[in-house]
Amino acid sequence: MVNSISQLLPYGVLISHIIFGFLVLALFFKNSWGRGVVDWLGKNAEALALIVSVGAVLGSLFYSEIIGFEPCPLCWWQRMFIFPSAVILTISFWKKLGSAFTYVVPLILFATIVAAYHSYYELGGVSILPCTAVGGACSRVYVIAFGYITIPVMSLTTCLYILLIAWTKRIYDKNRNA
Repeated sequence: MVNSISQLLPYGVLISHIIFGFLVLALFFKNSWGRGVVDWLGKNAEALALIVSVGAVLGSLFYSEIIGFEPCPLCWWQRMFIFPSAVILTISFWKKLGSAFTYVVPLILFATIVAAYHSYYELGGVSILPCTAVGGACSRVYVIAFGYITIPVMSLTTCLYILLIAWTKRIYDKNRNA
């Protein structure tokens, strides 16, 4: 069961990359065919961001606590920004506050920077920071699928999705109030 989940996760990420590309196109064409997509995303933004962030938390915990992959310092920094976002989105969704993105976006921006750097480094880039983990675990690749999907790329995908959803929510709110 655990092995099956571990093998299926990269496929889910690959499919999410295709959907992400479609959503970006919908945003560019928001005044024509993309209007319905943008409206739907905007209307359901908080719930969608909650699903993405909780999925990231569960995926992170799956890899570290169930599979046994040792998170490096860069992974911990990403977790430090993504985990509270899931809590904030959960509370906001439950209480129907509707203002979670004000607090979530700054956290996710920091997580995006760390995840982008970690992805770059893990996929062969030159490190500008020394890894303090035992054995240089920051560059250790536990998962590689389709030539580019690694755990930091999964984290980066989560961050970009939440930012895209927040941006879409802002566009939706602006159009509703105009």
